[in-house]
Amino acid sequence: MNRYDDRRVLITGAGSGIGQATVLRMLAEGGHVVAADVDTAGLTATRKLAADTGTQARLHTVQVNIADETSVREAVAAALAALGGSLDVLVNAAGILRSSHTHETSLEQFNQVIAVNLTGTFLMIRETIPALLQGESPAVVNFSSTSASFAHPYMAAYAASKGGIQAMTHALAAEYSKQGIRFTAVAPGSISSGMTDASGTSKENVGPGLPDDANYEVMMKLLPAIGEGFAGPETVAGVVAMLGSVDGAFITGTEIRIDGGTHM
Repeated sequence: MNRYDDRRVLITGAGSGIGQATVLRMLAEGGHVVAADVDTAGLTATRKLAADTGTQARLHTVQVNIADETSVREAVAAALAALGGSLDVLVNAAGILRSSHTHETSLEQFNQVIAVNLTGTFLMIRETIPALLQGESPAVVNFSSTSASFAHPYMAAYAASKGGIQAMTHALAAEYSKQGIRFTAVAPGSISSGMTDASGTSKENVGPGLPDDANYEVMMKLLPAIGEGFAGPETVAGVVAMLGSVDGAFITGTEIRIDGGTHM
């Protein structure tokens, strides 16, 4: 059974990592997908991967800067035009991660993380709600992180943005439950992706761009308990596909942690 036959999907962060893996997963399950990203080269790579699997006919791409209100409005309008005017699933996978000592983090750096991760997620949701209300069993999957609930040093801005997404997901689920839109969040951890650029257990890849004097004893505790290092983005894509499908029809207002037992 293809769970995404005739389902219309919009995915941000689709030019790399988990967003790209989710595009390919939902295409493989029969979905009509619009892949959105700020990186046009990444979108080109996503189109090529879709062509390699013979699913490119059901893929459209749009460029978007999710931190910019005008860009979001234009991109959502283009996506809905490609999908026929309504939407069944929105996946907010776009995000950025900046690591630094908090006392060395500028207001500009902090606000950039909040603008992309938290405000960007809000803008995408706000602009797509009318189309989701016309969709079939509509669902929104947001991206939180294990950093929203557990101490990840050097990532205060990122943790704040992801904690906000998690709280917002609960509020939206309550607000729109009677109108039929489900809101869930995934909280990945120890996942290799375009954002983390991490793929194993050495000091060089336990985290992205850590300060030179980072305490790696603390960071090494964030490695998964199972497997032989960080998992691939397809690990998360499978869970996202479930949440947006009929298999997730009784799941809303919650988050699912995907971290290989890092935070048991």
